[in-house]
Amino acid sequence: MNRLPLAYALWTLFAASLAMCVFGAATQLSAASQNALITQLSLEDSDISSQKLAHATPEVRLARALFLKKHHRYQEALATLSLIMQQGSPAFQATVRYNLGNIYLEQAIASVERMAVNDAMPLLILAKQAYRQALALDSGFWDAKYNLEAAMRLLPEFDRIDPDQDRQDPKTAVWTSVPGFPRGLP
Repeated sequence: MNRLPLAYALWTLFAASLAMCVFGAATQLSAASQNALITQLSLEDSDISSQKLAHATPEVRLARALFLKKHHRYQEALATLSLIMQQGSPAFQATVRYNLGNIYLEQAIASVERMAVNDAMPLLILAKQAYRQALALDSGFWDAKYNLEAAMRLLPEFDRIDPDQDRQDPKTAVWTSVPGFPRGLP
């Protein structure tokens, strides 16, 4: 009489462990296929089809955006990043915003090199905004801090200086508002 409930308990335990094994195997298979797509995007010069991206994870979409950026397809990369900006952990969201800032900064630098400063200014503003958002999500993100500093050197924000503030020494006041480091020896 006592054997029947024990047999049911063992069969239930067996079925539950079998279901967990099947679920784990499916998860591993999915992760392996996503990793294969990321590897394909990072190593090859061929883009993956949009059908493969239909159910892709945000990490794969980020890899595709980096692929598009590498091939100077900035508008497609920006569209891909905008789809995943709110997805994932805060660290992942910071990485997405950092890469968004990198795209804007790269476009701004190209505009400055073409001497199209008016085209570069809005791009630099967007890059600084993206880097600040990345730092708001992850304040220890050193790469975002560095790139924000680079964008600040290209387009300093003089409007943040308070004109009504008492000036102590004109030399130090001017020196602190000049972007960049001094060059040459004293």
